[in-house]
Amino acid sequence: MPINNQIPILRPIPPFLGRHICAWACLTVLFLFPTKAWARLPQSTTEYTEVERVSFSKSAQQAGHVIRIHVSDKVDAHSLPVADADGAFSVVLFRTRLSKDRILDNPILPIQSYDINESDDDVVIRLSLSRTDLTATAYRDQSSNDILIAVYPLGSSAPAVAMSDPVSAGRWTLDTIVIDAGHGGKDTGAVAKNGLREKDVVLDVALKVGAYVKENLGVHVIYTRDSDEFISLQGRGHLANKAGAKLFVSIHANAAPNRTAKGTETYFLGLHKSDAAKRVMDRENEVIQFEDDPTQYERIDSRIAVMQTLAQSAYMRQSQFLADLVENQFEERVGRTSRGVKQAGFYVLYGASMPSILVELGFISNPGEASFMSSADGQDYLASAIYRAIVAYKSEYDKGLLLSTNGGK
Repeated sequence: MPINNQIPILRPIPPFLGRHICAWACLTVLFLFPTKAWARLPQSTTEYTEVERVSFSKSAQQAGHVIRIHVSDKVDAHSLPVADADGAFSVVLFRTRLSKDRILDNPILPIQSYDINESDDDVVIRLSLSRTDLTATAYRDQSSNDILIAVYPLGSSAPAVAMSDPVSAGRWTLDTIVIDAGHGGKDTGAVAKNGLREKDVVLDVALKVGAYVKENLGVHVIYTRDSDEFISLQGRGHLANKAGAKLFVSIHANAAPNRTAKGTETYFLGLHKSDAAKRVMDRENEVIQFEDDPTQYERIDSRIAVMQTLAQSAYMRQSQFLADLVENQFEERVGRTSRGVKQAGFYVLYGASMPSILVELGFISNPGEASFMSSADGQDYLASAIYRAIVAYKSEYDKGLLLSTNGGK
């Protein structure tokens, strides 16, 4: 058994041991950010970056238009475009202010109009479009600190995030990871027959993953929660965005009426492709019943979900790559049954503007798997598997193999 966060040597576990728009659209202006979670963020002592100008141009490389947000200095973090019920897109620039001498150019079609305002510590730009067959993405300019928003037709390729030069690559150093222990507080998550609660298991594993990462990778780790407290779904993603995190890992445990159901599975954001994936998604999304205003989620329809998924496609390849690494570690190094990598529309992943995955450690409804997940050794092995997947991901990331969103340059 590992001592002082020493990473266990992974090996197959013997059979007797082996037996989990509009909330995310609140990224625009209305995110309800939990005070306790905010207290865990490193507080900046530097002055705010200012938005000096907003300009518009036709894309030189392909069909579409580019909105350039001219800024005075580096923007620590920004959201991806989030579609609302009216088809408009909003982008948040975190810890940013509007310059008093700002210049706001007139928009060009298909951008019909736009608003840009300060909201708490952030700047929010909202783009209203003249057509409904458009989507958007946002990325950093290669040769400046500016933020670019590309608006382009559905079905065409989004402009690649240009980060091939050393300066741009430095901005994307994998220096901060957010680890999210699912559920918490009044939300227990799934509960086993013997009373074992999902919220307790995933917190224990999340803290172990974070300890391994901090001590062995030298990467800054932020927990969405490090105790038994309730954090809203939008608050979790918002915390990751505020921190400028480069990776978001949400940890959960599965459950099913069939007590023989077993195995791990790891999800990335997308449209579910099976009834089983939808059931897991629906169960994890049920947490909204504990939030102050669960009705805000009712405005999410399939069109907005598709548009938001496309907007986040810049990170989909990286998310799937990390999910594959996690499942490989679970199966090959820990001897768990892997149910594979899947995609679904988890609300908690919609809000995180970075590569993001949701890990199901196993079925808490299965007595054998519940016993393994609640044991110290089991938690060590599961945490170590996730940690080793992050190590492998970071190794490839640092080589520059994951920095391009168009399949590699």
